[in-house]
Amino acid sequence: MILVAGIIGVICILSAFLLDEFYKKLNSETAPYNLLNIAGSGLLMYYAYALQSWPFLALNAVWLIAAVIKLIRIVKQPKKKR
Repeated sequence: MILVAGIIGVICILSAFLLDEFYKKLNSETAPYNLLNIAGSGLLMYYAYALQSWPFLALNAVWLIAAVIKLIRIVKQPKKKR
């Protein structure tokens, strides 16, 4: 189960990255992009905790916090700017 969480987390993060690179409608200014990063980094935090990989846990904690802050900013924007 731990390995599955890690694999799904990586798929989420890499999907967000690849979609940003090749499908310009999904980027850091969109909610789906940030939701993929939140889900991916959350799963990778679980994976890192299970492996007791503290540097990897810290990296993904920062990634998760940044994506949550960005998502909050996107949601608070007036609809015209979305």
